[in-house]
Amino acid sequence: MRYRLMFLSGLALGYVLGTRAGRERYEQLKKSARRLSENPAVRNTAETAAQQGRQYAGKAYHAVSDKLGDRVPDSVTQRVRSLRERNGSAPADDWGTSTT
Repeated sequence: MRYRLMFLSGLALGYVLGTRAGRERYEQLKKSARRLSENPAVRNTAETAAQQGRQYAGKAYHAVSDKLGDRVPDSVTQRVRSLRERNGSAPADDWGTSTT
């Protein structure tokens, strides 16, 4: 499904960029895309997908944390912390991850 969506997105983008119909057709496509993105069903589906993604990411994080435990070398944890500090985000726990 993801590949089909990416293909259709690329096809639409290629058509918009390559069309010879001019500005009028571009505006029609833009209006259609805006209407689609404002559709409540599309918005609900996107929000559901985002929530499921966050849920699966949380489960994966906990599964990896449980399996690794304290076996991560100190050099790796220090590197993660230093990268977090350099990027301006403060770590929320010992792993250098935030709660967001």
